[in-house]
Amino acid sequence: MSLNYEEMSWSDVRDQFRKWREESGRHSEDVVQLWVAVLEDKVHKTGNERHLILEQVIVAALDTARFDIATKCTKQLSAEFPGSLRVMKFKAMRLEALEQYDAANEVLDAIIEKDETNAAPRKRKIAIMKARGLRLDAIKELNAYLKKFMSDQEAWQELCNLYLAEGEFGKAAFCMEEVLLHNPHSHLIHQRLADIRYTMGGVENIEIARTYYSQAIKLNPHNLRALYGLFLCCSYLANSKAVSLKRKESQKLAQWALEQAMEHTARHSSIDNNDKWIASLDSAFGNLEIKSN
Repeated sequence: MSLNYEEMSWSDVRDQFRKWREESGRHSEDVVQLWVAVLEDKVHKTGNERHLILEQVIVAALDTARFDIATKCTKQLSAEFPGSLRVMKFKAMRLEALEQYDAANEVLDAIIEKDETNAAPRKRKIAIMKARGLRLDAIKELNAYLKKFMSDQEAWQELCNLYLAEGEFGKAAFCMEEVLLHNPHSHLIHQRLADIRYTMGGVENIEIARTYYSQAIKLNPHNLRALYGLFLCCSYLANSKAVSLKRKESQKLAQWALEQAMEHTARHSSIDNNDKWIASLDSAFGNLEIKSN
């Protein structure tokens, strides 16, 4: 993003920071540059927004490895709010960014001891385990976390990713089913669950994957990945040992999915000879065979 720092007043920077916060945008490099160039010496003029700005600058400084700025802003907050758990969290984040993981864990444990209902430090501990490559420990800790905070969708998705990294597809599917319970109208969640089931292989899983791909298409007819997934599932089932009626139904559905995918691709793609490439993909996909142990 191009900003003319020299022409911006402290109030312009304050308004820009506020806009980024409302949009949930990080813009870390711009935040740090605007802070150093304009707002650092004028932050006392921002009134009630000063603490929010300091927190915003701390996160941006950690993102850009400006630990000097993060330390200075954290000290300002600590001086005003000694013993604040929120400030302690920023101290732990700084230690984590410096890869001083043991010290960061000590601070996070202190926060949890003071407030057992605080989810943020528990999630930061899991993030540290991931950074250290302790994936199995992260899975164990995340399972313990979800026993206390069962409605955390992000945690379920993270646990799904960890299980996928370990090849535990059945457990990953369970995690995505939990996410689906919280957000049943998201076509992306149906698609992700279908991807996992398709990867697991076997007639039963392929049939389940077909169901989820179909629902994803119903929720968003323009989901090209779901259309190709449906095509692959139906192509597999059409060549399986299923009863004749089911094979014919799968063949018709596979043809429909391929036609829809070709139509969407031709409409939005700028590649020449699209039909030729799609026909090649169709031939390649048709030769795929999924085997389950």
